[in-house]
Amino acid sequence: MVWSDEFDGDAVNSDNWTFETGSGGWGNNELQNYTNAANAEINDGILTITAEKVNDNKVPGSYTSTRIITSGKQEFTYGRMEIRAKLPSGRGIWPAIWMLGANIGNVGWPACGEIDIMEYVGYQPNTVHATVHTSAGSGGDGSGSSKTLNTAEEEFHVYGVFWTEKEMVFYTDSPENVTHRYAPSNKTSDNWPFDKPQFFILNVAVGGNWGGAQGIDNSIFPQMMEVDYVRVYQEM
Repeated sequence: MVWSDEFDGDAVNSDNWTFETGSGGWGNNELQNYTNAANAEINDGILTITAEKVNDNKVPGSYTSTRIITSGKQEFTYGRMEIRAKLPSGRGIWPAIWMLGANIGNVGWPACGEIDIMEYVGYQPNTVHATVHTSAGSGGDGSGSSKTLNTAEEEFHVYGVFWTEKEMVFYTDSPENVTHRYAPSNKTSDNWPFDKPQFFILNVAVGGNWGGAQGIDNSIFPQMMEVDYVRVYQEM
């Protein structure tokens, strides 16, 4: 293990994470406003990200939440990444555990590459998704898969990815329980931008193109994603 955050302190560690704040939809027409620490707390070794309702209007700013990133602080190329988490529930909620290329500021998205270790939309309970986004495509072209996980909302599970020079293998709880495998046979900069550093993102969105595709149930709030740890292993 070359790096981890076990969330053992009493606040989000600023040596590891930065709060991204603001509204504006975040590219997906989401409705939450990400706050600076107000929707994140650490207790008993657990990071809790809470999505809260501000009003019933279902418009931008009607909800608050948290989005934290390791950009510029903790970035990695290749390894075994594992995050142990328990997911929120309800129609309209959209939590994610993912990574983005650290060169996004230079090349933009999706050229930087995106590794969605786990995404979840509340209107599809007990189904977790793993996806890769590149300039060559995303999701529906074979770069994403889904898996049934019956206790995703009730219990902690490990969401992981083995990322090597050859492939990415996504899994839940153990490497044998594969969710998705991504390994282009002919790698190019378009379909494999994954030879450069990536940083972690943890967030809970509300609404949006995917999370809000079947509307938002305002009776579900507040909703929490709980994270036990984030760990990175690499061959030495």
